[in-house]
Amino acid sequence: MKIEIVQLENIRSHVKSTVPFTKGFNCLVGGLGSGKSSILYAIDFALFGDPIGRSYQYLLRENAENGLVTIQFKQNGKSYKLSRGLQRRGKNIGQNFDQLKLFEGEKLIASVKNEAVAEQLKAITGFDKDIFREIVWVRQEHLKELLDAKPRERQRRLDELFGLSEYEKAWSNLAGYQKEYEGERKAYEKDPDVVGIEKLNKEYQSVIEELSLLEMDIQKTRKKLEEAKKELEEADAKLKRLEEVKVRTEELKRKEAQIQANLTNVEDVSASLAEKIEAKKLIIENYKQRLQSAEEKIQNYVEKLKATGIPITQSLEALKQYLTSFDEQITSMKGEQEAAIKTIRTNQKRISSLSKENRCPLCLQPLTEEYKENMLKRIEEENNERQETITQLQHDIEELQRIRDEVNKALTEIQTLTPRIEELRLRINEETQALEQLSEEFNEKQKLENELREQLYAVRKEISLFDLSEFENAKIRREQAFKNFYQIESDLKTMENRKKDMARRLDELKERIDFAQQKLERMEKVSKVIELIGNIREAYRSIQPKLRSEFVKLLRNFVQQVLDDLIGGEGPILNVMVDETYTPYVKSESGVEREVSNLSGGERTLLAFAYRLGLGQLIMQSRTGHGLSLLLLDEPTESLGREDGSIDRLAEAISKFKAIEQIIAVTHSEAFAEKAEHVIRLEKEGSISKLSVEK
Repeated sequence: MKIEIVQLENIRSHVKSTVPFTKGFNCLVGGLGSGKSSILYAIDFALFGDPIGRSYQYLLRENAENGLVTIQFKQNGKSYKLSRGLQRRGKNIGQNFDQLKLFEGEKLIASVKNEAVAEQLKAITGFDKDIFREIVWVRQEHLKELLDAKPRERQRRLDELFGLSEYEKAWSNLAGYQKEYEGERKAYEKDPDVVGIEKLNKEYQSVIEELSLLEMDIQKTRKKLEEAKKELEEADAKLKRLEEVKVRTEELKRKEAQIQANLTNVEDVSASLAEKIEAKKLIIENYKQRLQSAEEKIQNYVEKLKATGIPITQSLEALKQYLTSFDEQITSMKGEQEAAIKTIRTNQKRISSLSKENRCPLCLQPLTEEYKENMLKRIEEENNERQETITQLQHDIEELQRIRDEVNKALTEIQTLTPRIEELRLRINEETQALEQLSEEFNEKQKLENELREQLYAVRKEISLFDLSEFENAKIRREQAFKNFYQIESDLKTMENRKKDMARRLDELKERIDFAQQKLERMEKVSKVIELIGNIREAYRSIQPKLRSEFVKLLRNFVQQVLDDLIGGEGPILNVMVDETYTPYVKSESGVEREVSNLSGGERTLLAFAYRLGLGQLIMQSRTGHGLSLLLLDEPTESLGREDGSIDRLAEAISKFKAIEQIIAVTHSEAFAEKAEHVIRLEKEGSISKLSVEK
């Protein structure tokens, strides 16, 4: 993991600061209270969120309502950004989870929930809070903490970091399981079914034999039941058949009464129909006589019309048109008669005029006597002819008038008689149809009467065939068969219930035997598990010291290597030794062993630093599979002086220590900062931290 940028808003003395970091040795340098360590506290908060202590009072700027830390870092070539906020709520300060966000590039991969961010962060970096605070971040005055701890406390803490304490926990936890399994085995050893499994097997075999005998008895009883059932079915079928005959006979008796009643009713209806038929015939005969009389009258009038020369084949309307033509002829003749009379009168006036004068009455020209005589003679002849015409017309008019009157009377009578004839014919037709219906109904009734008489005879004959004594005997036989069947069926049910009880008992015994067998098998497995747990516990007891010895050897090598790099060739050689409690001590060139408490302040600081770096590398290798890539140092130069060159040697060693990708150190020592590859200077103006990047 390589931190690139840390941004702080309202964190301790930082109002708004952006701190850039590079690969290699980074140094935050400044005076007391300038805000150097605040940056390390901010990094810890951004990564894990948990306060150092009981609250966040140490982190949020005084009088500020909100704070925010954003850290940008790289891991395995990928860029990440993690933001975490603080919020004041009354007297308390807590996280603002809305600002908790973890990005991979531009992609949001976790937010809002602490657990989700912690899980993603551990998957990315391999760090958790304990490893970070114990190994990665060496806080001020904590550098020598492990050196000063009591051996057993140091062993316990480092066993936890190396994961060796898990073997102790497993050994302790397995004791509970071992005790639990031993209790289970004792319970099985006292279980009555497990102890008495042989007795259960004998009882099981006895029940099987008894069940086999009972099954044979059941088969025999079932056979008897089948025979009794067959006899009952036959008796039941015969009784049912006779009951049906009885019911049928009773139905026939009811049918006999019904047929008799229907026959009487049909006879009465037939007599009534016969009377109606005779009455209907008299009515039809009367209508026919009246029709004949009307038709004879019409025939007389038709003959009269024939005599007048009128075509009688035409319709009545056409005949009425003839009357109209008679009126027209009479009117025309009267017109001719009037015209002839007028002409005669005119001629008489002309004759009178000619008698008085010899002048033409028309053109008033003078006439000769001869011409006059001829004209008078001609006019006289014309008048005589016209008089004859008038006489003839008068005769024709009177004749036409007579014929018209006769025709009119005939047509009137025909017109009157025609609807009457039609009505009579209609009535005759209706009455004839009614007569036919009555006759048809009468014939049907006669036919029905014959059928009813035949049915009555057949029903009475069928009724006489039923024998009541046979029916009573069939009832007695059926009752006896039913009692026998019921008794056998009851015996069979008793046997089958007993069989079910025995089968249930057999199942219970089988279940108990199977369960007891399972318990025996389980008891054997439990015994094997108890033995296996004992072996595993012994293995855990033996493997923990062996693994610790290996870790101690590796730790000694790591610490010696770092210490050699720190001291270089400018100081006395310190040979580091580490015992089983991870306690370091040194051996001089002369072979004298010295404990840490007997070292000088500078030597203790260098040894503590080498010890922490060695532990970090070893723990990271064992827990994550890769070495320590990040180291945060808070005032690592405690107890070191410029005069003996220890500060310079520590700074020089750190700058050359390439096994760790990035080291961020906080110091007030200008000499220490001179060896850094990237220096960030912090100063405090008023109550606000200001920073500048020097190189």
